[in-house]
Amino acid sequence: MANRGGWRAFAFAAALAMASSATVAADSAPPRPLLWKASDGDNAVYLLGTFHLLEAGDYPLDPMVYAALDDAEQVFFELSPEALADPALGLKFAQAGIRTDGRTLQQTMDAPTWAATVQLASEAGLPLDALQRMEPWFAALTLTMAEMTAAGLDPALGLDKHLAQRATREGKRTAGLETPADQIRLFDGMKPGVQLAQLRDVVERSEEIRSETEWLHRQWREGDVDALYWGMAAAMKARDPALYERINTQRNSAWVSRVKALLDAPGDDDALVAVGTLHLLGAEGLVQQLAAAGYTVERL
Repeated sequence: MANRGGWRAFAFAAALAMASSATVAADSAPPRPLLWKASDGDNAVYLLGTFHLLEAGDYPLDPMVYAALDDAEQVFFELSPEALADPALGLKFAQAGIRTDGRTLQQTMDAPTWAATVQLASEAGLPLDALQRMEPWFAALTLTMAEMTAAGLDPALGLDKHLAQRATREGKRTAGLETPADQIRLFDGMKPGVQLAQLRDVVERSEEIRSETEWLHRQWREGDVDALYWGMAAAMKARDPALYERINTQRNSAWVSRVKALLDAPGDDDALVAVGTLHLLGAEGLVQQLAAAGYTVERL
């Protein structure tokens, strides 16, 4: 599975702002996403691996997810519920993704890659003049998301938004681990060569996007931690270590400090931290980092 990873995590990391999955039978078991409980004796933090695009048949989830939410006095997401619900969030990404250097996207690419990009954009219904004005990272994101949504998954049904709405209704204290500006910088701050490599990967592998997303969605529903690690984290790290460092490792380092602060705080308030599944996997993931720091961590 070493060919899986880079483009997919690249797109999923921004899906909050803006896949293919097999149709889920009505009588199939509810999704059982990855869920751990970290504790230090007096309080606990639940760590939930989300999937940013889902379908209606993925709900309701396994009861253990709702039990963790019910037990938590505060809930953290990558972006706060207020940011997730902001109608201007997608516009902010789009504005950041518009070129300001006076060049067109075509002028930054070789002729064969540009021709393939135009073909994929045409199939996605993206006007050529809009494509020409895009930064490479935003073109890669837009084309990937078009493939995923055409295949049946919907960002509006993502687990983050589902839980954020439920937590808000229940009066939970909520917060984001990042701001929209943080996530925009994550992509817009990539070096031009890295951005172009991502766009080239999306164009060259466009036919694989739907089948690979179907596979990933199935593993997420089943809570298969080994398949998700090798097919997502390990694959991305091997395929594009610089992107893996930027998308995953650096952000995890900041987030694990926040989780440790929650566990070390006085009192017995529990918390739920719901982040993309990638961020829980492997040695750089929150789960292993907390276990290495001496906290009790158990898979639920």
